[in-house]
Amino acid sequence: MWAANCHRALRRLYFLRLTLPNITHVIENEIKHWLLRPRTIRLLWIGFTVVLSALALADVFLHPHALFDVDGTFGFYSWYGLLTCAAMVLFAKALGVLLKRSDTYYDD
Repeated sequence: MWAANCHRALRRLYFLRLTLPNITHVIENEIKHWLLRPRTIRLLWIGFTVVLSALALADVFLHPHALFDVDGTFGFYSWYGLLTCAAMVLFAKALGVLLKRSDTYYDD
């Protein structure tokens, strides 16, 4: 019975490899999600870098309608977004420390 189940599972893996080569990847009888493959990760990094560079470069050619002096500087939205994201992460960590309960809080 166990051998038949293993054979059936291997047949399914082989079928998936033949029918869905771009979605799944079979390595050592394990189906890897397409986002976990090293090639996909590298392509995503390259793609995100190209898009980020293009958006930062577009700041040179577009005229900013600045309300204040600081938001008219080069790359304002890039560094403002980075600093705001970092501030949110630090705030969430501080909030987690303040709201933290002991491991046995619900045991009582």
